[in-house]
Amino acid sequence: MDLRAETPLFTGSDWDFALVNRIYEAIEPIAVDEMKLNVYPNQLEIISSEQMLDAYSSVGMPLFYKHWSFGKQFVTNEMLYRKGLRGLAYELVINSNPCISYIMQENSATMQALVIAHAAFGHNHFFKNNYLFRQWTDADGILDYLEFAKRYITLCEERHGQLAVERVLDAAHALMNQGVHRYPRVRPRDLRREAEREAERQAYRESIYDDLWRTVPIGAKAATIARDERLAVLGLPQENILYFLEKSGPQLAAWQREILRIVRLIAQYFYPQRQTKAMNEGAATYVHYRIMTMLHERGQITNGAFLEFLQSHTGVVYQPTYDSGHFGSFNPYALGFGIMTDVERICMDPTQEDREWFGDIAGSGDPLEVLKDIWANYRDESFISQFLSPRLIRQWRLFKILDQENDSEIRVDAIHDERGYRRIRRTLAHEYDIGQQEPDIQVVDVDLAGDRLLMLEHVVLNGVLLDEGDTTMVLQNLANLWGYEVALSEVDAENRNELRSHQAQPQPEWMR
Repeated sequence: MDLRAETPLFTGSDWDFALVNRIYEAIEPIAVDEMKLNVYPNQLEIISSEQMLDAYSSVGMPLFYKHWSFGKQFVTNEMLYRKGLRGLAYELVINSNPCISYIMQENSATMQALVIAHAAFGHNHFFKNNYLFRQWTDADGILDYLEFAKRYITLCEERHGQLAVERVLDAAHALMNQGVHRYPRVRPRDLRREAEREAERQAYRESIYDDLWRTVPIGAKAATIARDERLAVLGLPQENILYFLEKSGPQLAAWQREILRIVRLIAQYFYPQRQTKAMNEGAATYVHYRIMTMLHERGQITNGAFLEFLQSHTGVVYQPTYDSGHFGSFNPYALGFGIMTDVERICMDPTQEDREWFGDIAGSGDPLEVLKDIWANYRDESFISQFLSPRLIRQWRLFKILDQENDSEIRVDAIHDERGYRRIRRTLAHEYDIGQQEPDIQVVDVDLAGDRLLMLEHVVLNGVLLDEGDTTMVLQNLANLWGYEVALSEVDAENRNELRSHQAQPQPEWMR
């Protein structure tokens, strides 16, 4: 069979909408029929550089409410872009049904083919199949919910004033990273029904809110209530601070609670992406590499177009070495794609070492099915801890250094032997554990007997305390939303000793 019998889809860099459609129609059967990718229907949107900058400023969403921080982000990105100090992504993809892929009108025809393969099929498959996205996001309802959120906040500005709404959004944004549930508790959220339920929620709040806080015991009577009973009533401890404020904040009006709900549901929507950056980009890069290679083998793209693709691809997966002067961290594209291509090698041409380390996949002969199982059932931390091979550790020259604050010297703690491979793999995976990346802060109690002091606790891991300046500003926003004093205690994870404490009072303008 002559693999290069087909006519090239294009021969130059120029394109029009008809060519983009032909490119898509050439890629789709490879992705869906041959690679058996399971994707949402695709919607391609061609946008200008200014539109891409606008999308950057509003966290990449096609519909979003207005906030001053988005305008500030737009001005910053635009200035850097115009001065040549930063580039723009070739594409932006939304986890929705249909899956929306924004592709830049400045792209060449080759780059349009690349980003369609990368975003419309690589990211799309990952969004639809990975367990974290299935568990935490609602691709069917997100666009409808964003439309509701935009409309609702605009209505609040008309009724209550722009400044009042802006204050609530400022405070909610400051707490956004502490506005997610980190463990599954309920069925996946149906965002399409959220707007319809808003009226039901408001009626429910009005029926319970006044009684809840009017009947809070005071004085000596409150002091006699068992702590366990108080925590049970308030649902404490609670890691999702925005959720706690929405349900229990004594000073918040119904519209303010709804805004907190909007911000926390959007934060929850992005939660899986923070845990799958290397896997998501690695999967999309692997898919685009296979599709572009197959198009070239079949003569559907020219040698010149394939070289243009390879130049872009190698730039995307470039990983500076630790001693290059350019190393900042691991490139998620390089890390994800590197491990996935190594899994392909293990499936097709394993060594004896591979068989000892990866007996269940070594020599299986079907790397794509193995990878699709990985894409569906792992996140970055577990992916690295399971599939980073000794061969890749040697190839990337990875080793572990122990650098203790109180030691005058550093120590090489893991080298290239069996024990060292496991330590290196475990240590690198640990860096992608969301529990290590973000502080463990929970609401632990409320002083119902006195001044309604809200008490929080930060469990300190490895002696890493919160930044003093950031903590002061975030606690101020929390106190404003709560309406009373808040106190945060930082305690050692091992011995429970208090290392530091912080307090904040609500600002007077919030009390009016």
